[in-house]
Amino acid sequence: MIHDGRSSKLPFDPGEAIAHLRARDPKLAALIDRAGPFTLRLDRSTSPFESLLESILYQQLHGKAAATIHRRVREYFGGDPTPKLLLDTPDHPLRAAGVSGNKIKALRDLAARTLDGTVPSHAAIRRMSDADIVERLTEVRGIGSWTVEMLLIFRLGRPDVLPVTDYGVRKGFALTFQRVPKSRPLEAADLPKPDQVFRRGQRWAPYRSVASWYLWRACDLAKNATPTGRSAR
Repeated sequence: MIHDGRSSKLPFDPGEAIAHLRARDPKLAALIDRAGPFTLRLDRSTSPFESLLESILYQQLHGKAAATIHRRVREYFGGDPTPKLLLDTPDHPLRAAGVSGNKIKALRDLAARTLDGTVPSHAAIRRMSDADIVERLTEVRGIGSWTVEMLLIFRLGRPDVLPVTDYGVRKGFALTFQRVPKSRPLEAADLPKPDQVFRRGQRWAPYRSVASWYLWRACDLAKNATPTGRSAR
C-alpha cells in the first residue's frame, strides 16, 4: 500500500473545536453548517527543512510552474537534497531547473540555518511553541510569518493559528461577517483589515486554525455559487 504522508490524526479534538466555535460565534456556526465536516489532513511526511524548501520554490509563482521547478530540483538530486548537499551544489543546475537567483540565495540560507540548528528538526519543532517556531523560522531569508503559519496549520496541526494577512482568510471573513456586493466580485477594498480579523478571532481561541479552515471553505462555497472565486485548501 502506498502511503502519501498524509494523516487524519490531529493533535486536538476536532469535535471539541467545532463545539467551541459554534458556541462562541453564531455566524461562524452558520458557515460550519453550510461547509460541512472539518476534514483537514496533515502532511507529516516532510521535515521543516523540506517544507520550507518547497515553500521557497513556490513563492510568487503559479502552482503548475512551481510544481515543475520543484520536480526538476528533486529529479536532479534524486529526491529532496540534504542541507549539506544543497550548500555544496553550484548555482548552475539550480538555475537550469528554473530557480531564480534570489531563491537560490534563500535556499542556501535555509540550508545553512538548518545545519547550525536555527531551523529545528521535525522532532524538535514538535516540542516548540507557535511563537518560538515563527521567531526561529522567519530568520531564514525569504521566509515570512505567513509561510510559517501555513506550516503550523497544515504540517504540524497546531489548533490556534489565525493567518490574518492571508487573502483567502480575509475574503472568507468578508463573505461570512460583512455585507458584500452581490452584483460584482469582491475587490481589495471590500476585504477586512488584518486587525479586524484578529479582533473577532479572539473569541475563536484556542481553535483559530479550525476557524481559518472554515473561512477558506467560505471561498469555496462562493466559487461554487458564482463564476468567480479562489480555490481554498
